[in-house]
Amino acid sequence: MAEKLGVYICGGCEIGKALDLAGLAEHVKNSKVAPLCKVIKTNPVLCSPEGVAEIEADIKAEGLDGVVVCACSPRVKWDIFRFGDKIQVERVNLREQCVWSFQDDAKVPGLLTLMAQDYVRMGVTRLSKAAIPAPEIPETSKTLMVLGGGFTGMTAALNAAALNRDVILVEKGDKLGGKALNMYKTFPLAAPYDKAQDTGIEKMVAAVSGNPKIKVLLNSTLESLEGAPGLFKATIAGSVYDVGAAILATGWVPGEAKHLEPFGYGTMKNVVTSAQFEEMAKSGKIVRPSDGKPAASVAFVLDMDLALKDVSYDAAAACEPPAPLAGDAPAEGEEKPFVYEQTESAKHLAISSEISSLVALKQAGYVAELNAGAVAMVLYDHMMVPGINEKYYKAAQDNASIMLTKAVVTGVTESGDGSLTVAAKDTLIGDSIELVADLVVLPTAVVPVTAYEPTMNFVYRQGPHFPDLKLFDGFVDSNYICFPYETRRTGVYAAGCAHQPMTMANARDDAAGAVLKAVQCIESINRGVAVHPRSGDLSFPVFNFVRCTQCKRCTEECPFGALDDDEKGTPKPNYTRCRRCGTCMGACPERVIKFDSYNVDQIGSTIKEVQVPDDMVKGGPRVIVLVCENDAYPALDMAAFRGKSWSPYVRFIPVRCLGSVNAIWVADAMSKGVDGVMLLGCKYGDDYQCHFVKGSELCSRRKENIAESLKRLGVEAERVEQYEVAIDEYDQIPGLIEKFMTEVITKFGPNPFKGY
Repeated sequence: MAEKLGVYICGGCEIGKALDLAGLAEHVKNSKVAPLCKVIKTNPVLCSPEGVAEIEADIKAEGLDGVVVCACSPRVKWDIFRFGDKIQVERVNLREQCVWSFQDDAKVPGLLTLMAQDYVRMGVTRLSKAAIPAPEIPETSKTLMVLGGGFTGMTAALNAAALNRDVILVEKGDKLGGKALNMYKTFPLAAPYDKAQDTGIEKMVAAVSGNPKIKVLLNSTLESLEGAPGLFKATIAGSVYDVGAAILATGWVPGEAKHLEPFGYGTMKNVVTSAQFEEMAKSGKIVRPSDGKPAASVAFVLDMDLALKDVSYDAAAACEPPAPLAGDAPAEGEEKPFVYEQTESAKHLAISSEISSLVALKQAGYVAELNAGAVAMVLYDHMMVPGINEKYYKAAQDNASIMLTKAVVTGVTESGDGSLTVAAKDTLIGDSIELVADLVVLPTAVVPVTAYEPTMNFVYRQGPHFPDLKLFDGFVDSNYICFPYETRRTGVYAAGCAHQPMTMANARDDAAGAVLKAVQCIESINRGVAVHPRSGDLSFPVFNFVRCTQCKRCTEECPFGALDDDEKGTPKPNYTRCRRCGTCMGACPERVIKFDSYNVDQIGSTIKEVQVPDDMVKGGPRVIVLVCENDAYPALDMAAFRGKSWSPYVRFIPVRCLGSVNAIWVADAMSKGVDGVMLLGCKYGDDYQCHFVKGSELCSRRKENIAESLKRLGVEAERVEQYEVAIDEYDQIPGLIEKFMTEVITKFGPNPFKGY
């Protein structure tokens, strides 16, 4: 623990104009935290070279092991206030969360001073309860395993080999190449981005096969993956390999074609999918399946009005629910495998995405190329060609053999000679039209292989599959918004169409990104630090197993499967899987889990440093706000930067994640007489933003248990409330605080424990 602290109070950025710095320093000297503070100073501009030099001199002269910087937000100038690996630093946010956001209440004098005093004492206490972690650094494997030998997987393998990494490339088929082997051409991969190009897949196969850094295993699958990042044991075809991290590039399969049946697929021979049409082009012949005659006109349909055909359809998944995975019934505590859900109704086939649009443009170009004089007709409701692909779309517009029109197809009928009539509405000219075609091409839904197959076969307590993330429609991911490539299993990174539907150009970049993340993972582990999202964090959960009751809450609630069980049911930590969110700490009813630099006692003691007036009328109420450091805390800073203000009766305490909030903190606050507790964190549910995936959701569940405990104490459950805020919703924060103050504090009055 930090024992010799230096407290430095900055006067810059209007802090010195709003606060009596000398008086604030004097308050610290006379407070109960004074024995912890060997140095207490003020400085006009603490981040200046002179200010930093003063701190460095005191560290050397006084032997300080901790520095409390009372200035601006910890999210800024963090690089300035670094004083070596042996010196802990705590940032007290006097600027954004005190001076800049102060909302005066003339009825109670000295509120700003009281607020600043609280925050400084809270900062000193928080640092005094922290220690520098000393993690064990394991001997790790630097080998990367790539699952999938298609375009994405081979790109990843070549990128890894270029970084001098050994690679194990696992392909379940008897040859490399994947879906690209059946492709005639691909969308533009290079300038001028106006023509389809050769896939280059044969050259890539040769490059991979001839690379000495890449070990190719054909006709093979990953039978099991146990251990943790840097320490994985991968069993493949009966052999065990040491693996540091894995790239999941297992690709995609076509969605169930039954959803295309209302438009003739399966009953009309000349209605095909885009995947089947690509195989035609690869063979060099675009013909009608009904009679083998060259197709003189081909209609490409992107949007179909399924409501007219009375068809239920999952507008998100675009595929039939897959058959249950092997071992579908999860053991106690396991997370269930992904299962698709059908919606009651949907208007359009929701696959008119960038992929569908580009496929139609590409294949429309094949028509005249392979059948001289033939015409292609592309009917779309939404043409999606973002970025550089706009050039490809314009080239198609200029192609005399391609007709493009906005339209929603309402039906396809067949004539006796096998020709097809496509009926459409909402066209560019406004009228309904009918077009005659020799061939109709319907879009192929891209469904990740992981939706059907348990590709990883984890030997984890939480089960062999990736967790159920319905938001991502079967694609494996941790958080699309914040953490591309990362899955819910640390050390496993998704790329290509296992990650999300994408073009080969995007898959090429995606593979490179996934490799870099995998390398970063291994290198971070070799330094004993967290991989993500708290990159560089040295801390890790420490368990007091003597007091553990084997309740298994920590193992069940960990979002990332970092905890297994030993033969007695005691939690078995896998430290390199851990993302340092603290969810296990929040889950533990016995409070036997802690981090050296973040623990239950630390936050509980910090809460106790808030001065709570005995009389709410004369001194005002007090509200503790436990703030998620990822979204809510930066949103607070952004609100203050934009001149927003809020009640002077709240005190903010940052937490790693709302999932780390332990019920004892609420009890500490209420027993002290605090009038209310706000839990301010990320959104959860279908539109979740949580960096730790389900921390906010878990906190919401625990809040129900907290409510029951409060009722038994005679305290209104409404005094503890959780609010969601995304990082860009900073403007809503003052309103949320005001709502709590009005609807809770004013309504229920003072905490009945106040004054005891």
